Amino acid sequence: MEDKVHGAFVGEKINKVRWKPKDLIESDIFLTGSWDNETNQLVLWLYPPNEDDADIYPCTIGTHPHDGDVTELKFINSNTFVVSSSVGSVKLLKIDNKEPHLAEFKEMVSWDNIHYFSFGGSSPCTGLACFEEDIVSVGEDGRLLLLTARQKKPVRRIEGADSCSLRCVCFLKHNEVLTGNLRGQMKVWDLKSSTDKPASTFMLSGEQIGASCVMHHPTQRHMVLAGGEDGSLTVWDLRHNTFPVTLLSAHSDTVSELQFHPDRPEHLFTCSTSGEVWHWNTSSMSRHARLGTTDFPRDENPWLNSDVAKHRLEVFTLMPQLHKPVNSLDVNMNRIVCGCDNEAVYVFKNVVL
Repeated sequence: MEDKVHGAFVGEKINKVRWKPKDLIESDIFLTGSWDNETNQLVLWLYPPNEDDADIYPCTIGTHPHDGDVTELKFINSNTFVVSSSVGSVKLLKIDNKEPHLAEFKEMVSWDNIHYFSFGGSSPCTGLACFEEDIVSVGEDGRLLLLTARQKKPVRRIEGADSCSLRCVCFLKHNEVLTGNLRGQMKVWDLKSSTDKPASTFMLSGEQIGASCVMHHPTQRHMVLAGGEDGSLTVWDLRHNTFPVTLLSAHSDTVSELQFHPDRPEHLFTCSTSGEVWHWNTSSMSRHARLGTTDFPRDENPWLNSDVAKHRLEVFTLMPQLHKPVNSLDVNMNRIVCGCDNEAVYVFKNVVL
């Protein structure tokens, strides 16, 4: 489905990858974070927007050492991002583009050892979510912390948010987050509540399948998708109830990450530890509904109709299955970048939307 796929060997396993945001134009810079090294790295890459040159590959424009495995990366704005670590810390860094092809990293705030086990030792921070300058961090220690880019002291700390490892988190509203744990329990938290108890709790599926990633729909925040350790995709409509609307058997192994296209949310992209990168397309169903050429309701989101999602979704593989996990992906305009355990990054150009 793609015009071109460029792979680049980077010499280290990539756990997270994110496009550097640019207003209204296609980004040509992305950020990677490694894992499983003695000293891990944050690396900034330039991928020039020259569509005519088939031999253009990403080149390094900046590096920064990182203590522990990089477990998550999130941009707050075009030059500032947060990174979490397997040693229990979260850091806020700023990118300084001194020259077009040269960048430096400046550490702004460091929240050290905010995740730790009661019996001693640091706990990996497993997930981050951002809403403007507010940051929520979760970890294997079952803690949930609310941070802000404006101060070093955490705004709020929920010590016993979960009795087992928390795996993923996303903001539903400015004061509301959703977490998923190792046993497949999903919890909605009201950050303004005076109690340290969840507003609601529900299960990923009927069995204790761990939640691996979660995100809301870009324009319909009540619609939430979660990936499971069994490769499944689960969909909820949180306006009505906490029972899954749709449960799809997808990848053959853990869903590493899922990303809606930010401007064209009828397109979803997923990657897996099975080495797969998939493109899910609901645009034809939405188009037929608008034209009245299908029995699918015009105003209904296809993901919220179980029969439609299971039998009419178009799913494409973006490249042949790799023999190593694909850990992360990110979408920008008509480009996708993904990072893998085969010590390579791949950029998909001219993705058909």
